[in-house]
Amino acid sequence: MDAVRVALLRDVLAGTEWLGATRRFAGVLRGSVVARGGGLLLVGAPAYEPWHLAAHLVDEAAWSGTPELAPTLVRHRVRPGDPAHLAVGPGRITAARRGDTLLVVAPEEPAPLLERVHDARRAGVTVLALGAGGGELAAMAHDTLAVPEGAELDLDSVQHLVSAAAGENPTGDRPRSRRHLRDRLSRLAETLTAPPPAPW
Repeated sequence: MDAVRVALLRDVLAGTEWLGATRRFAGVLRGSVVARGGGLLLVGAPAYEPWHLAAHLVDEAAWSGTPELAPTLVRHRVRPGDPAHLAVGPGRITAARRGDTLLVVAPEEPAPLLERVHDARRAGVTVLALGAGGGELAAMAHDTLAVPEGAELDLDSVQHLVSAAAGENPTGDRPRSRRHLRDRLSRLAETLTAPPPAPW
């Protein structure tokens, strides 16, 4: 989903709770990674890897001048020969410490994932959760955005809204320069006219 489609989705959702909820959660995410200075780890479930969210957060990190938003995608299964950005396994969660932020995006909550999240929280990691809500993950997380089954939006759409909001210039930050805005618009135009990227 590109920036134009995100803007259209926001227009459709005007007056609903989704815009405020996704912006609030994105603000917590941005505030956590900027204030704490650690790394941002992004993990899904074994059957659901949020690689698309990882790519969007990398873009938002570059466009917003907030490199802390660029996540490390943690995968449950890493194969020999995977490129470096896809070769980080669950051991990275075990190695996380105070100052790091762990964003869990998962429609279900397998026990091994919950165990790792629990250990990370005990080590001082800030845990944020985006998923069905109401389960053990929500109880462990410092902040949660629930996307229950049957909601107006699916988990993928909510991720697009969160990533776009995370890159926005929050109130109180110094305004972006005119040149920075022109650069971002230029990159947006290039993105919109380029052919769709191949999956990682």
